[in-house]
Amino acid sequence: YFGFDKVLPMNTGAEAVETALKLCRKWAYEKRGIPENQAQIIVCENNFHGRTTTIISFSNDENARKNFGPYTEGFIRIPYDDIAALENALKSNKNIAGFLVEPIQGEAGVYVPAEGYLAKAKELCEAHNALFIADEVQTGIARTGKLLAVQHENVQPDILILGKALSGGAYPVSAVLANDAIMNVIKPGQHGSTFGGNPVAAAVAIAALTVVEEEQLAVNAEKLGALFRAKMNDYIAGSSICTLVRGKGLLNAIVINDTEESDTAWNICMALRDNGLLAKPTHGNIIRFAPPLVMNEEQLLDCVGIITTTLKQFEK
Repeated sequence: YFGFDKVLPMNTGAEAVETALKLCRKWAYEKRGIPENQAQIIVCENNFHGRTTTIISFSNDENARKNFGPYTEGFIRIPYDDIAALENALKSNKNIAGFLVEPIQGEAGVYVPAEGYLAKAKELCEAHNALFIADEVQTGIARTGKLLAVQHENVQPDILILGKALSGGAYPVSAVLANDAIMNVIKPGQHGSTFGGNPVAAAVAIAALTVVEEEQLAVNAEKLGALFRAKMNDYIAGSSICTLVRGKGLLNAIVINDTEESDTAWNICMALRDNGLLAKPTHGNIIRFAPPLVMNEEQLLDCVGIITTTLKQFEK
């Protein structure tokens, strides 16, 4: 499915991210020759990669970080969707082992980077012998209209992180994928998980991937996502409460015309619930929509109807 030599199975997305970080560091010391304990990994501002101690160490979300210190060192944070910042970070530090990035920042509010950002970032990583690590826990497995979000720019990561939809949302399954030149730095006994790769998890993941392929769920997500954004843009053209819709495939968000500190998006989500649709606000003024990939056009249009009817209740 993904074109890698090896897969290292884990259970949760955060476990898979931790595994990828360990793999990147070990490769840096044993293959790149970076002095031990000096490897740095570049991450992006407003990232979300999980809630473990190491991962929150490079988050700038105080809600996730506060009173959980001391924090793990070894990370450099740069602005998202900023190629100049990435290039500067790679050029100014000879101990950069890798760049960890979400192809679309989901938790931050479905921020889609500029066209070409991922391809250019991969090119820069290759030029500086740093690993390009794609966290596709949220964006992967057909969600954005391709099997992987990086495939919109024909990018093959050095390390790929998968979770969530890898099991169809039915069982804890995550995975780290890489080629032998990277993955084989981990030897037996050096990393593992009690339940990672258990037979039920493996069977569920294989079944989920089979359904995604056979039912062409990526094609469905691409088509329905374009329809959703078109319909929402039609509404936004005459709206005072909703200012923007953005996303790829069936990973989308609308921006509410209020401050991040307001409770307007939350109140809209409560009204959506009462009207028969579940959605989740993020950052106070953004509402995310990530519906089931198996939905059809009729169901999507029903959802659009509920959303627009509900938004009308909040128009100023």
